[in-house]
Amino acid sequence: MTAPVLVVDLEATCSEDGSITAEAMETIEIGAVWVGADGAVLDRFHSFVRPVVNPRLTDFCSTLTGINQADIDNAPPFSVAAELLREFVERHHAPGSSWASWGAYDRRQLERDSARHGTAEPIALPHQNAKRLFAKAQRIGKEVGMAKACELTGLGLEGTHHRALDDAVNVARLLPWAFGKRLLSERDRAKPVR
Repeated sequence: MTAPVLVVDLEATCSEDGSITAEAMETIEIGAVWVGADGAVLDRFHSFVRPVVNPRLTDFCSTLTGINQADIDNAPPFSVAAELLREFVERHHAPGSSWASWGAYDRRQLERDSARHGTAEPIALPHQNAKRLFAKAQRIGKEVGMAKACELTGLGLEGTHHRALDDAVNVARLLPWAFGKRLLSERDRAKPVR
């Protein structure tokens, strides 16, 4: 990693009963960090987002994320939050920059929300699936969640899991392992992966 990397994590409307399908999910929180070649966080971005398809959060979603109804009722719509994110992206991108997320979900969610709101996608950089890169670089056989990856590396989670900015920071901390700059010990690699 020589150019800065943007790490993005999203939280979205959700339900435990299937009443909100993947296609109907809407971003409710965006967290992003620019990470320098040395792994240091250069800058942070956070915004809540007001959903329009399912404007009321389910109890499940609020409990999972810790995001309450007032947070999103007073938030900008996706088109405004996307423009703020676009400005943040422009602040540090350099030749060779890319963006990463833990899995492909965040990339797909940004595509869905951008299409739904008729706005350009806020990140015009190549995407890297840090979850896949981590599994491949560490030769653990299967992709694992971000919390499990933090456990395997001995980092532990910082902040609150399922909060966008905290999760983006945790993914940023995992980049040295995802990019193969650091390797799990044989003992950690041998731990059962569920």
